[in-house]
Amino acid sequence: MNIWESVKIALRALRSNKMRTILTMLGIIIGVGAVIAMVSIGQGAAAKIKQQFESMGTNLLTLRTGNAKIRMGGNGSSQVTSLVIEDSKVIAQRFKDTISMVSPVSRGSADVKLGDKPAPGTSVIGGTPEYETVAKYPVEEGRFFSQQEEDGRARVAVIGRSTIENLTGDRETNLINQDILINRTSFKVVGIFKEKGAGAFGQDQDDLVIIPCSTAMRRVYNRTWLNEIDVSARTPADMDLATEQIVNLMRDRHKLRPPFPDNDDFNVRSQAQIVQASAESSQTMTSLLGGIALVSLMVGGIGIMNIMLVSVTERTREIGIRKAVGATSQNILIQFLIEAVTIATLGGGIGVALGVGGSEVLGKLLHWNVLIQPPVVLLSVAVSAAVGIFFGIYPARKAAQLNPIDALRFE
Repeated sequence: MNIWESVKIALRALRSNKMRTILTMLGIIIGVGAVIAMVSIGQGAAAKIKQQFESMGTNLLTLRTGNAKIRMGGNGSSQVTSLVIEDSKVIAQRFKDTISMVSPVSRGSADVKLGDKPAPGTSVIGGTPEYETVAKYPVEEGRFFSQQEEDGRARVAVIGRSTIENLTGDRETNLINQDILINRTSFKVVGIFKEKGAGAFGQDQDDLVIIPCSTAMRRVYNRTWLNEIDVSARTPADMDLATEQIVNLMRDRHKLRPPFPDNDDFNVRSQAQIVQASAESSQTMTSLLGGIALVSLMVGGIGIMNIMLVSVTERTREIGIRKAVGATSQNILIQFLIEAVTIATLGGGIGVALGVGGSEVLGKLLHWNVLIQPPVVLLSVAVSAAVGIFFGIYPARKAAQLNPIDALRFE
């Protein structure tokens, strides 16, 4: 008997017990569908995060203040507020061979209003004219503020579309040359940013107001220190050297003593490091979700083996008759193995359709980024077939080893 004949016999046997076949396939369908959906969503999230970080530039370095353990006659810790405007100026002047632009940044909590209409949760950032390029926030309408306005602590602002929507109800409203209140201080809107959409962690990158750093420090936050200094290296290849230069300079300027980095009152992170860390985190989560889905696939395989054992018992007399008319043990083995593989493969195919369709639906409903990769789909089908072979071997061998005389006597 050839393989095709065995396939037809297997399909005929499966059609004779449609409900049992469908229920047997259910475990494989759920397992394959879950694997594809979870991996697609996980990889989509990882790709989105990478894209968002890379949109900020692959040559961005961020120098931030941090909580350092400072020995003051004992163990203790304090909030570090050591970064100042002069630090950013020295970095820009001293390392022109590796660094192209530097922007000090001052952040904090501030109330933004247009008349009596508030914009809750809006981020107010103080930066220099270089911030537009360093942080990649291009202006779509109007202009960014100038160095003269930075030096003069001018009350000017550039705002995002989400902030406009919060203030007016319509994100297309033109607020240029209109006044908004930031902590009850009036600021003239001089520009509107081009939309960027959601950030790597779901934050709204268009809900912000950027004002001159000097104005933010003196008029809004009343402080003399910076939250961070954003640095743009000339090329991605210069980032390691630039990082080393900045670290050594800050330790010297802040008169820090070893051991390092334990006694550093700052930290420097590159965009590449953040992208790598986020990618590794996303990959770990994807692997975890995929592993959980694979367990479901294994449970489906156990269901196939269970049903095939029942099928062998029910068809013992049929096996005896086939052997009596010339079927070999190999023929019987192939027939039952094909039945198991057919159940698993059909279930895998349906699972693929549900997994792909479910991923697309979830992506649209929840606004998630979904990345469906053909290798994952093909691998899922291959794994489902392998599950059918693995869990179908034992029932098939049991059927093949039946003694034809004992089988014919079976009632």
